[in-house]
Amino acid sequence: MILGMTISTFTLLHVLISLVGIGSGFIVLYGLLTGKRLDGWTAIFLVTTVLTSLTGFLFPFEHLLPSHVVGVISLVVLAVAILARYGMHLAGAWRGIYVVSAAVALYFNVFVLVVQAFMKMPALKALAPTQKEPPFLAAQLALMALFVVLTIFAVKKFHIPPVRTA
Repeated sequence: MILGMTISTFTLLHVLISLVGIGSGFIVLYGLLTGKRLDGWTAIFLVTTVLTSLTGFLFPFEHLLPSHVVGVISLVVLAVAILARYGMHLAGAWRGIYVVSAAVALYFNVFVLVVQAFMKMPALKALAPTQKEPPFLAAQLALMALFVVLTIFAVKKFHIPPVRTA
């Protein structure tokens, strides 16, 4: 039991939170690429992405796993994104810092999605049973290249006035 739920129920909740984080993250990334702040979507993305990492630590484990390392790094990146967006109000260099950290946080979520797809989907698992085979590496390299390109474009396109506070 985790938080009063069976492991299967908690896993479903974790996956649903992750998918909302990924979906809202792509909407936020679209906003960055089109110069729109999308405040509501940004809040949903950041909260669900933080929750994705935090809930990942609640699963039973006996030793540190790569998923824990990704979770810790993701939380650090998210802290920077939240500071840049809400603490520094996207002023000056914080605009670019926000764009990069938000894109990296989304990348980590999608990276884990690809890992899980290769672990759980029979056709993908057959292609890369140990996740060391060329199809898995090609998928992850293509994903990384896509995110590098999208992040570069987002930094160039996201030029909006800093967020004003009352």
